Amino acid sequence: MTNHGTVVVPGTTQGAQWVDDVLLAGPATDICFRLPDPVDRAELRRLVRDRQSELRDAGFRAGGAAALRLPPSLAFVTHLLAVWRSGGQAILLDHRLTDYEVRRAIERLVPQVVVSPERPVQSGLRTFVEVHTDVASYSGHPAGTAHAVVQLSSGSTGPSKVIGRTAEDLVEEVLRYTQIDGVPVRGERLILLPSMVHVLGLVGGLLYGLHAGVELVPPARLTGDAIVQAIAAGTSPATVLGVPFHIGLLASVQEPPKLPQFKRMTTGGELVPAAVSQSFEDKYGVPLGNMYGMTEVGVIGTDLYGEHRPAIRPAPGIEVRAVDGELQVWRAESPYLGLSDPPRWSDGWLRTRDAGVVDPDTGLVSIKGRLDSQVSVGGMKVDLTEVEYTVGTLRGVEAAVVVFDGSITAYLQLNEPRSAAHLDTELAQLLAPYKRPRTLRILDQLPRTTTGKLVRDTTVLRKATP
Repeated sequence: MTNHGTVVVPGTTQGAQWVDDVLLAGPATDICFRLPDPVDRAELRRLVRDRQSELRDAGFRAGGAAALRLPPSLAFVTHLLAVWRSGGQAILLDHRLTDYEVRRAIERLVPQVVVSPERPVQSGLRTFVEVHTDVASYSGHPAGTAHAVVQLSSGSTGPSKVIGRTAEDLVEEVLRYTQIDGVPVRGERLILLPSMVHVLGLVGGLLYGLHAGVELVPPARLTGDAIVQAIAAGTSPATVLGVPFHIGLLASVQEPPKLPQFKRMTTGGELVPAAVSQSFEDKYGVPLGNMYGMTEVGVIGTDLYGEHRPAIRPAPGIEVRAVDGELQVWRAESPYLGLSDPPRWSDGWLRTRDAGVVDPDTGLVSIKGRLDSQVSVGGMKVDLTEVEYTVGTLRGVEAAVVVFDGSITAYLQLNEPRSAAHLDTELAQLLAPYKRPRTLRILDQLPRTTTGKLVRDTTVLRKATP
């Protein structure tokens, strides 16, 4: 991989040459996307210039902010690059948020323009859609901060946080990816499954792919068969980027064809249930890599060859330490907009709220689950992550969430009929009595965030229970 050296990144109010230098540079005939029709770099540049004109006509100016409420689409990509290329701040709002959530975000962040679909989008299972946009003027105010992008955290354990990252920060992460062994390289394909509104799909997928000359291929639909078809549609090496939910889709394919071009699958997000990872590896015979990161920082560590599971190696330039059993990551400034958040960031260290340890000899980082997963039952310490992992090994369990709600409670999603009594009997052989869930609740579908993470909020789980 090429070492691209240091990139000088001007402030958002002074233009954004970094977009041309880091994301749009390269031969005009290079294919950036296959949707399924190819979009080459020359066409992408033209579309971005057209979007800049539309934004300018709506009142958008350098130093301003544009809120993008768009589904995964070429319109999202070109508007995002146009905002940055115009020297502005992009506020990314997941198109699946409610009108109330969007209104609250816009009232707080006060963008100059709001870009949304011209009419409601019926995307169904599509991973990329065609959409006509409406660019509406909202205010004449400049952006409240110099951040290039503003994102909302996924909210899997509570309310979303508003997080800002500078252009320099984004470029540093893109270049960090180029130093990680096992990432796709020029001439290869990336089967892109995560939402580009959130950090894994945005930086690990879109921005890195554009920078590295990797062809980005969203499958036609979000199904296991469609993902397999996307891999098989080309001869160049293909990496699938997704979250554990997507591994489950691939694992559900009954008899996948031979796929010599399938290089690996890389997953971010929560730990992969043992039964799901085993089923995936048995069917496809390729490495199941792991990536650990946060919206506030981006990629923190990786294990792309599956050599250290469940441990990861810190990404180049990332400092990780464990303090009182909690992982912390060095970040020079608070990533949170508005007032700083001393409980989460202080003196350059960001608390991840993840339990873990750092091996002093190898530097490997082992993530033990959420810090709030450590509970006391009858004076005995119980790690709910361990319980959840064990529940996930039971036959028929497709997904599980274990929480402490006065007592240990397991919420389960099954892929075959099993009674709670039978499952409890099997657990009795695997877990000490004080660790076993007192209650097993079986749901047709476990609640998930917009990024596909399992929701762990007990109020939401209770409401979802029949």
